[in-house]
Amino acid sequence: MLNDPLANVMNTIVNAQKKGKAECTISPTSKTIKKVLEMMHEHHYIGTFEIMDQKALPSIKINLIGALNKCAVIKPHFSIKKDGYEKFEKRYLPAKNVGIIVVSTSQGMITHYEAKKKGLGGSLIAYFY
Repeated sequence: MLNDPLANVMNTIVNAQKKGKAECTISPTSKTIKKVLEMMHEHHYIGTFEIMDQKALPSIKINLIGALNKCAVIKPHFSIKKDGYEKFEKRYLPAKNVGIIVVSTSQGMITHYEAKKKGLGGSLIAYFY
């Protein structure tokens, strides 16, 4: 039984990359996991990924490109107002304009840069750099 599947996925990716592996397979999957992986791919932290649809246990195969230093889930999922991002950027990211914080907003899961631009608050989910 998994308590936090997203945290397990993040740890699997970081551990596989530290070992120097070119790919890793994760399971189980969810919409949240897929969206976070899409963001990581969109910002060039991981390579492509494919969903392997097996009947009993669907999984995702991720190609690693070696660009990821750290990724983790933010626990607890802090609520954040539209002008409170700087505090959490300092806490979770190594430098200004380096890395991404994933925020769950009323308009879906977006990066903290987009949320600041749109003037949205939300709940912090994960970060990676």
